[in-house]
Amino acid sequence: MVALDTASGEIVWRFPVEGYRSDHMALSPDGRHVAVSASTANKVHILDVRTGDEVGQFPSGDTPHENVYSHDGERIFHASIGLVYTPLDQPAFDTTKGERIFQVVDATTNEVIKRIDLREKLDEAGYDDLSSAIRPMAHTPDERTFYFQVSFFHGFVEYDLVEDKVTRVTRLPKRTTAPREQYVNDSAHHGIAMNGAGTKLCVAGTMDDYVTVVSRTSTHHTIVSAPPNGKPYWATSSKDGEHCYVSWSGTDEMSVIDYETETEIARVPVGDHPQRVREGFVPSGWSAP
Repeated sequence: MVALDTASGEIVWRFPVEGYRSDHMALSPDGRHVAVSASTANKVHILDVRTGDEVGQFPSGDTPHENVYSHDGERIFHASIGLVYTPLDQPAFDTTKGERIFQVVDATTNEVIKRIDLREKLDEAGYDDLSSAIRPMAHTPDERTFYFQVSFFHGFVEYDLVEDKVTRVTRLPKRTTAPREQYVNDSAHHGIAMNGAGTKLCVAGTMDDYVTVVSRTSTHHTIVSAPPNGKPYWATSSKDGEHCYVSWSGTDEMSVIDYETETEIARVPVGDHPQRVREGFVPSGWSAP
């Protein structure tokens, strides 16, 4: 994990995560802490943003992945994705993918408040054909309803955190003809965000080369952009909730999607194979050497 000074471009501190790989991270709403997943150590480190010192950690399942703070900063929503790098990708070998768990963590004590096996919830709802490995996630403003992208699935799962059950599954167009073994780290779709009003979702159809805006209530979808070999790999909403930013890992671009009009209003070239996108501020004219 590396912190950069945006004024100078210099490295402020480095933190070596346990194991061999750092993965998804999240900044706390107050800007004091950052949670970063340590992929092979099966844990999440909580670091002090100013110093890079570890101030806490909590355990995860196999290959900890997504981290999302609640709006008030009191909880962390976390998911592990399992062994996505193994070649056993057919449904018959799903149990070999390791422990895949969704967790709600107390951000003050780093204690796991709730631990959910989505496999059980999917089976109970009649979706035993879906993987339980949660990829990117989004949630409603009241943090009750969550939307999970799961391995190999072209669409998303709706989950009610209060009722503790899967309430709906939305299937989106499957355009790729590639076999499951060629899906990027098991992810058919990888990137989902919600607008500020909590009425629409922005979905990156990674293996299908499109971005679509989906109505949360009706699930009606509009494919907004679909460049050939685009491979969209992340979606995140602007702070005001009016736009969705999407990275195109295949064409080395980033798009700005307008939620209200459901149109692409800008697309700009960026570096090679862009993935995560975050909104922030840097000095005018600043760029790395």
